[in-house]
This record gives sequence, structure tokens and C-alpha cells, in this order.
Amino acid sequence: MPDELPDELTPERVAELHSAGEIELVDVREPYERAAGHVAGSRHIEFARLSQEAGSLDREKPLVLYCRMGGRSSVAVQAFKASGFDVHNMEGGLLAWADRGLPLEPEGGSVADH
Repeated sequence: MPDELPDELTPERVAELHSAGEIELVDVREPYERAAGHVAGSRHIEFARLSQEAGSLDREKPLVLYCRMGGRSSVAVQAFKASGFDVHNMEGGLLAWADRGLPLEPEGGSVADH
């Protein structure tokens, strides 16, 4: 695990780190977006609840946030960085993940329209 991860991680790098158990991956989208399709093994904390749930996040691992296109998660990354978290954004969000052919759950899942 490199000491310093960049602020923005490609979906491929996120997939690699996530499958190795080296990051905590959090989906910050709305429940209907999550239901349409998400990264297997990611945690769901909708954007509006992030500050309330911050105490439940693992500070021992880098945190990677994602949303549909990367906008909401980028805003959340800045707030969590200010609170001392080792936090990163998945570049391009779930759209980029799906565009690269990376798997979604449930089987046949899709990226919901915003």
C-alpha cells in the first residue's frame, strides 16, 4: 500500500485497492441510485447523512468516496480532509466505473439517472 494516494483515484485503482481490502469504499448517492447499481462490498451513506455517520468510519484505512459522476463525493472529500481523514475521490464516479466494464451489483445493475 503506497503511503500517499492521490486525491483522485481511477476506478481501476479503486477496484484494485477495494478487492485487496486496503480501503473503505463509500457510496454517497441517494437510496434509489444505490438500488439501481453499486460496487459490491461498498458501504452506503447518503451524502446528507455523511457528517452524522463520520464517527462510524474506519480511520485506520484510506476512505474512498463515490457518487454518480464525482461531484458530490468531491465535495464530501474536502470536508472529510478538513476533519483529518485520509480520504479520496473516485474519479468520474460510478459512471466511469461502469464505462470501464467494472462490475456492478445487483447482477445487471446500472447507473441510475440523476
